[in-house]
Amino acid sequence: MISFKQSVYSAISFLIVMISVAGIFALLHQSFLFLAQILVSVGAVVTLSLMIITSINIKKENLPKHRVSSKNIILSIILISPIISLIFYAISSLNIKFKEINNLFGTIENIGNILFSNWVLPFEIVSILLLSALIGAIIISKRRLNL
Repeated sequence: MISFKQSVYSAISFLIVMISVAGIFALLHQSFLFLAQILVSVGAVVTLSLMIITSINIKKENLPKHRVSSKNIILSIILISPIISLIFYAISSLNIKFKEINNLFGTIENIGNILFSNWVLPFEIVSILLLSALIGAIIISKRRLNL
């Protein structure tokens, strides 16, 4: 995803990564997270990114001329490797025991029951906030089109 020069190819690679993450959620039998990943990340974020990239229309001559050399990559790997190995050693030496979860954890019914019984007010506040941001974005874009 980060190695492409054309930003459209990077956005399409990002789409593939987000679909892969959704596939991992599906393999873990987390249906809500799978659907949320597809709807939010794939449906909204990647679509918005592609829309912005295509509307900006960056030409090849406007891209930076800086090239990544193999010397810089090797130097970065040498500098980062001890830090990564130290983090892996610290994590592996921890004795963490996780609590076992029940079969209802992460299901759509369970999340819906919790969301609409204990979290109704925050859910509605967030929906009103998102709706007002959407209306504001439409007003700003219409004002710019009229100029």
